[in-house]
Amino acid sequence: MEYRRLGESNVDVTVISFGAWAIGGWLWGGADARDAVAAVRTGVELGMTTIDTAPIYGFGLSEELVAEAVKPFRRDEVQLLTKFALRWDMPEGEYHFETKNFAGESVKIYKNARRESIIHECEESLRRLKTDYIDLYQCHWRDNTTPVEEMMETLVRLTEQGKIRAAGVSNFTAAELAACRRVGPVAASQPPYSMINRGAEAEMIPYCIANKVGVLAYSPLQRGLLTGKFRAGQTYNEGDHRPGTAFFKDGNITKVNLFLETLRPIAKAHQATLGQIVIAWTIRQPGITAALVGARDAKQVKENAAAADIRLSDEELTRINGQLNKLKLDL
Repeated sequence: MEYRRLGESNVDVTVISFGAWAIGGWLWGGADARDAVAAVRTGVELGMTTIDTAPIYGFGLSEELVAEAVKPFRRDEVQLLTKFALRWDMPEGEYHFETKNFAGESVKIYKNARRESIIHECEESLRRLKTDYIDLYQCHWRDNTTPVEEMMETLVRLTEQGKIRAAGVSNFTAAELAACRRVGPVAASQPPYSMINRGAEAEMIPYCIANKVGVLAYSPLQRGLLTGKFRAGQTYNEGDHRPGTAFFKDGNITKVNLFLETLRPIAKAHQATLGQIVIAWTIRQPGITAALVGARDAKQVKENAAAADIRLSDEELTRINGQLNKLKLDL
């Protein structure tokens, strides 16, 4: 598995990294803890040693499952990436949205990047992850009630204390990232990015290339849609967020599947699945440091990890991009 450096930090990550949102179960219709641990552990064994999680993923459950999964490995054999700034336990900061916890109770989520909150969240993540440092600590969403100076100065302090190795941001604009970098170093930006969700190419990715900031692309399979496993009229488990998103409209599912059919000759030539071709395309895009790919069980993670060995030719990339240019979704 190839490693790539996150910007100008000293943190290296695997080109395909484990995205641990789904294993927390929250907004994904639940998850099996044993399968989740097996998935993360299998990924590390296959060389996918970078794991990206967050407290909000299952209200702490994802971080706890990650800790259990990496228990057999030396701490320096894995890279643990987590986040802060989404609080479900206190009504302070910028209101984000309302959701339900595993007990079915309504919970209001607040974006909170205040100094005291970051320090508290860092300690909680260290406890749940059973570690004494975090490789990359990322602001999950911009909290507009807190100056970036306060947030970044806190991250600099945590770096100096050895509790984090590098700071990052997620779901920020390029302008917000630039404001952060005027205060302290930012190793990586984590935007949503996939074949059919390429908004980050407009400003964020060019900015990161120009300023030597790593890019961690999340949802490169568009939450599973780009595997070709979904059909119009699909049924989902209770609590799954996907049917409420524009990409999972029946018409868009049909259009995406027709596009994926054009990739089958390329997949066949590489003895690969459609999902593996999509991942291989993603990590070849300019500015992309790593693709964060989720998996619910060991079988899925084996498939994802194998995509790192696929080398798409320039001609194949041109063919794929030509078909993508014809794809028009109703978003």
